[in-house]
Amino acid sequence: MEKEDELQNLNGQVSAPRDGDVEDDDPLVLSSQALAALQEFLADQNKAVASTPPASSIAGEEASDKVELVTEDWRLSQFWYEPETAETVAEEVVTLSSRFSGCRVACIACPTLYVYLKKKDPSLEVQLLEYDMRFERYGNEFTFYDYNEPEDLPLQLKHCFHIIVADPPYLSRECLERVSQTISFLASPVDSLLLLLTGEVQREHAAELLGVRPCVFKPHHSSKLGNEFRLFISYDPGTRLGGLEEDS
Repeated sequence: MEKEDELQNLNGQVSAPRDGDVEDDDPLVLSSQALAALQEFLADQNKAVASTPPASSIAGEEASDKVELVTEDWRLSQFWYEPETAETVAEEVVTLSSRFSGCRVACIACPTLYVYLKKKDPSLEVQLLEYDMRFERYGNEFTFYDYNEPEDLPLQLKHCFHIIVADPPYLSRECLERVSQTISFLASPVDSLLLLLTGEVQREHAAELLGVRPCVFKPHHSSKLGNEFRLFISYDPGTRLGGLEEDS
């Protein structure tokens, strides 16, 4: 998802006390300072989760150009696109959608793009496949997705998407191979278009596994990442996106 190279989840959970860990049966009482800090933390967490509106309300944001997103969780390798990147890719998808009657779009691990697409064209049918359950708020346009189980998806999603945008969570061949399986599962067998956002280091793997080429336009993230990212596509965009990059 809008991500950094091989960023791994941290085992930062706090273990619940075992029966022998507590020697005192007296109830735990927080100091006023600790209670205030806890309340502030919980308020911040609630604000972060609530910051992304449900899909049904995105259309009502026309009075504002600002798109609110939930807080990035870097433990899940989440790094959101810069607004210019999200706007550019969303505009390209909307333009491509006019080629298809009843166009359906799948966003694999790129919730930023989902939000921008629904703001740009609320009528566009978009399915978000995402591991982070915070996005369950999008109702039937959300599908839980774990790239480790690339085809563990509802059968009604099989071979029914005209446009697929994928942003694999990690910059490894193994991850891209599994996401490629998901793309094959989702793609319409008659005609489909693919946009792949991933690191430059995946160029050869992307060409081998998916037959995509980089365009001149380069995506950027709000968090300044060390890896250069590219947009690889399966079609000729003409002059859009700066055109296809010429072979060197």
